[in-house]
Amino acid sequence: MSCNIAIDGPAGAGKSTIAKKIAKKLGYIYVDTGAMYRAMALYLIREKVDPSETEKISEKCKEADISIGYENGEQVVYLNGENVNGYIRTEEVGNMASASSPNPEVRKKLVELQRKLAASKDVVMDGRDIGTCVLPDAQVKVYLTADSRVRAERRYKELQAKGEECDLDTIERDIIERDRQDMTREISPLVQAEDATLIDSSHMTVDEVAEAVIALL
Repeated sequence: MSCNIAIDGPAGAGKSTIAKKIAKKLGYIYVDTGAMYRAMALYLIREKVDPSETEKISEKCKEADISIGYENGEQVVYLNGENVNGYIRTEEVGNMASASSPNPEVRKKLVELQRKLAASKDVVMDGRDIGTCVLPDAQVKVYLTADSRVRAERRYKELQAKGEECDLDTIERDIIERDRQDMTREISPLVQAEDATLIDSSHMTVDEVAEAVIALL
């Protein structure tokens, strides 16, 4: 029987960093659900779909084929056979992902793929509704969060390291707004699963958080 670890939480809480570290340490497959939604968002942008065009998003998403594989030990997200790792981390794609991810057809397509993988492999999966919706029977469930200012500072440092112009207050406002969108959306809103363990990473190192999750396992 496969073993599944589900990590949920708001944007910028460090879910992906922690999930990758745990997967590497345990030899599990890391399934970056956020990257899959971002790949879908990239597809919609390329198809010139506006974030407000709900019906068009429902139609177009069915044409996208999104999968995850490994190349030289690195996780790769494929959109219709193309490695799109280098295109899915922009702000534009992030905003489109926030707008398109609540769409029932988008979610249906991606959840199907995620469950299939988790049924046959030991996986660590992170997102907004993994423990509540995608993998409700996961052996370990974690709700990982951090103060909005701390999350904004982390994002600010990331963007600065890439040489991008950015403003800390604007980033924090965007994070708070994204939290509001994620927590109030109609389908699978961001919420802590009843049987999930709350971990606040505001004053913890990456290693400390990873060890705390592994201890639960």
